[in-house]
Amino acid sequence: MSRRGRWEYLGKIHGRYREADREGRSRILDEFCEVAGYHRKYALRLLNGPEPGKEPTQRRHRRPRYSSRAVSALEAIWAASGYPWSMRLKALLPAWMPWARRRLQLAPEVEHQVLAMSARQMDRRLAPRKRRLKKHLYGRTKPGSLLKHQIPLRTDAWDVTVPGFGEIDLVAHSGDCGEGVFAHSLNLTDIHTTWGETRAILGKSQVEVQKVVEEIRQALPFTLRGLDADNGSEFINLHLYRYCQRRAIQMTRGRPYKKDDNAHVEQKNWTNVRRLIGYARYDSAAAVAAMNALYRQDLRLFQNLFLPSVKLLRKVRVGSRTRRYYDRPQTPLERVLACPEADPDACSRLKLLRDRVDPFEISRRIDAQIEALQTLASDTRRLRRSRRGRELQIRPENSLEALRAGGAPV
Repeated sequence: MSRRGRWEYLGKIHGRYREADREGRSRILDEFCEVAGYHRKYALRLLNGPEPGKEPTQRRHRRPRYSSRAVSALEAIWAASGYPWSMRLKALLPAWMPWARRRLQLAPEVEHQVLAMSARQMDRRLAPRKRRLKKHLYGRTKPGSLLKHQIPLRTDAWDVTVPGFGEIDLVAHSGDCGEGVFAHSLNLTDIHTTWGETRAILGKSQVEVQKVVEEIRQALPFTLRGLDADNGSEFINLHLYRYCQRRAIQMTRGRPYKKDDNAHVEQKNWTNVRRLIGYARYDSAAAVAAMNALYRQDLRLFQNLFLPSVKLLRKVRVGSRTRRYYDRPQTPLERVLACPEADPDACSRLKLLRDRVDPFEISRRIDAQIEALQTLASDTRRLRRSRRGRELQIRPENSLEALRAGGAPV
């Protein structure tokens, strides 16, 4: 059948298809596919589309159901609850609404709109804000373009039997504003012993990063043999590259945008830094000094001498599942003591400290230092862009800080 003949045939059966019941439509569709040779999905689009030879009617768009005030209230609750995904946000709204009603001064119709919004609709309404957060809040690493050919990629799994090969990374303490200079925590995790060292620096200057790496190297109870970093410019530069060459330290890097290549230190970024320091902004020399006082003394001893960890030995594929086998829990110090390559003098001092220091007292001091550090956090409101308030469309007394302050629900 020619193309013109198929089109004329469509015009003959189009009206009959629209008026038929379910069974009749199925018979007409089967007949149309057999005669015209069309795919079933394409035939459905033709039969459900406009009648051949007539102009298609203008599709009417549904009026917006949710007001800008309802979307602004949803954004404020979403930000105050820690940016949960839509299903969790939908579930927490009933419990948060008595507090939001007072803090955001919601009218009954606005409250009804927020509660009636589906999880999928929340994803659509919050999509522009999520894109801004992903660009300005979640990522602080700028890729380094130099020396990528000199520093090799490491894509295989770690298989080391001696201490000294570690992963390194920076954790930004910028709060919700990435402007200006702020503190960073530099984390180093040894692969074989799980020994961890952390230091704080103001900014992420290449020279300062190299100095901190040297300080960590001297504090380690074993020889630093290798560093594996991401592709940030704070690591991919001549200062650190030449330093590693002088010290006979093997330097490698992971693949861009592949955090699993540095999974060991990424995990420690949470347990050693974020879980304790949080997400506040620290941009003063006093805050960096307080962080280093915590990192160099009590926190270092507490995590390496008194907190056991497990290491993955192997993974076995069983059908569609992966079974993981771990070794027995050991502290990083116990793993260091089992290595003949470790420094015996440093090991003796650490064993003496472990026997004499009370871990309960160290834990109490860590809590006290963290509380004192929180008083040095900077107020990010003065650093936010002026358009933030217009985007949320809420008054200052109904801002995110006011919502977090809490109060008795009405």
